[in-house]
Amino acid sequence: MSFFNTLKKNPVFKILTNIFVIILIPFLIWMFFFDENSYLVHNKFNKEIEDLENTISFYEEKISNDKETIKKLEDSLELERFAREKYLMKKKNEDIYIIEFDTIKK
Repeated sequence: MSFFNTLKKNPVFKILTNIFVIILIPFLIWMFFFDENSYLVHNKFNKEIEDLENTISFYEEKISNDKETIKKLEDSLELERFAREKYLMKKKNEDIYIIEFDTIKK
């Protein structure tokens, strides 16, 4: 019986057997791990938000590059160069040769 008496006098035991602590610990465990709005769910949503923000910045950069390309294509010489390079267009008396390089090393 002396073991229980010394255990009851221990300050840690007194704190852990307090009714508020007994209620608070399961509540915190529930809120952090099992609830619909738990920390884990919020963490997942924060990662998803970060990925979407990265996607937004990527597309904004692509839009700015495309706007620059459109501005360049207002010039007829640039438009002709673009059509020849990207879409392999040619004039009537021209021949186009496509040279492909073998990148596989043997």
